[in-house]
Amino acid sequence: MKRDGTPDIGDAIWHLKNDAQYKVGEEGLSSLVWLDGNPTNITNSQIETKLAELETAYTNNEYQRKRMIKYPSIEDQLDDIYHNGIDAWKATIKKVKDDNPKE
Repeated sequence: MKRDGTPDIGDAIWHLKNDAQYKVGEEGLSSLVWLDGNPTNITNSQIETKLAELETAYTNNEYQRKRMIKYPSIEDQLDDIYHNGIDAWKATIKKVKDDNPKE
């Protein structure tokens, strides 16, 4: 995963074979070296396809990332339920969802 959270070649390889041993240089796929000999014969095309799928999923789930940082902590949510009841808690959660729709 890149610093900004977007998927990278390593994520694609992990999804194809989660115990693969490899290293990737700055040049990307052209610098891919299989340290385990690539016993399952994963191709660059498979990696590129999987990476495209992961990038699409990342883009499509932007609303989830936005919501996640807007929700109160679990502790604060439980405190809200205790002091204000389920309906007040639901209103708080609904506001976060409404402010960050799935689109």
